[in-house]
Amino acid sequence: MSAAIPRLEEIGLDGRETIRSHWVLFLLQGLIMLVLGLLALFEPMVATLAVEIFAGWLFLVSGVIGVVGVLRARRVPGFWWGLITALLALALGFYLIWHPLAGVLSLTLAVAAFFCAQGIVQVITSIGYRSVLSSWVWMLFGGVVNLILAAIILSGWPGTAAWTLGLLFGINLFMWGLSLVMTALACRAVHDAPQATQPAT
Repeated sequence: MSAAIPRLEEIGLDGRETIRSHWVLFLLQGLIMLVLGLLALFEPMVATLAVEIFAGWLFLVSGVIGVVGVLRARRVPGFWWGLITALLALALGFYLIWHPLAGVLSLTLAVAAFFCAQGIVQVITSIGYRSVLSSWVWMLFGGVVNLILAAIILSGWPGTAAWTLGLLFGINLFMWGLSLVMTALACRAVHDAPQATQPAT
């Protein structure tokens, strides 16, 4: 145990030095994401279309990789299931890329369904475990918020499809960028820890 403690301390010192020496990279990445997030918030329709096209290419590339991987391992259990999944990803990718407007409508419905399902699960879980979890109220609140978001999206669909994905993407980028900026500033303030004292022999 005594030999393991110095190693852990050395790892901690190396980690502190690495974080402090690269805080500028965290800051730059955070600022870029903040700017992109603000642009998406100010132009949600453009951001929505960009997200839809990106999702299409993501499905297309993953489908191609999946088909190639499955065909190279035909004797692996679940071959047909893997092939069907890869072909579905290919078809979905082609559909989203060549029919972007229809793809936006479909993705918006998928987002609304996800919020609805997540909200229902959170509400049921919070009520069922309220005697065990001290934070069940916050889980209940989160579930209600998800259900409200789903209701807003569905009540205004298909009109909400023009801004939903872009707005959510912008909020996500902005909050992610803000967290990176704060992390960078915190890393800049990290000081060297005092050298570990060698145990007496």
